[in-house]
Amino acid sequence: MEINLDDTVSGIVEKITKQAVSRGFVAANKLKKASLLVLYGQRSGRIYKRPYSSSTYTASAPGEPPARRTGIFRMSWQPQVKSSKAGKTVNIRPAIWTDVKYAPTLQDGTKKMAPRPFQEPIIERAKNEIIAIYSQPFG
Repeated sequence: MEINLDDTVSGIVEKITKQAVSRGFVAANKLKKASLLVLYGQRSGRIYKRPYSSSTYTASAPGEPPARRTGIFRMSWQPQVKSSKAGKTVNIRPAIWTDVKYAPTLQDGTKKMAPRPFQEPIIERAKNEIIAIYSQPFG
């Protein structure tokens, strides 16, 4: 009986790669969940009146994640997984993205507004769970 080792190894590598990509989707969803938590809650900035309403909200102070005024920014995050293969190396990048145009302005600030960082707090909140996802044995 002959066994083709190359085919066997290739099959195992393909199976593990599929599992890793699948875990990437789980990790991306952990980032989405973290974004919902980071972009929720009370802030300590100035109090403003909501447009077209009699209610008010508390804005974020410099250095805090953005406050939730309408909820559009908070709910706009979508999970995604990017994977690429170069030779025998497979890179899998779980991520979240938003099409809200003012996201970079909030993250980086402007000449008139201090940054309202949210990227690092989201990553920090999800990091341990993502490490646990990829620490499980493949097989």
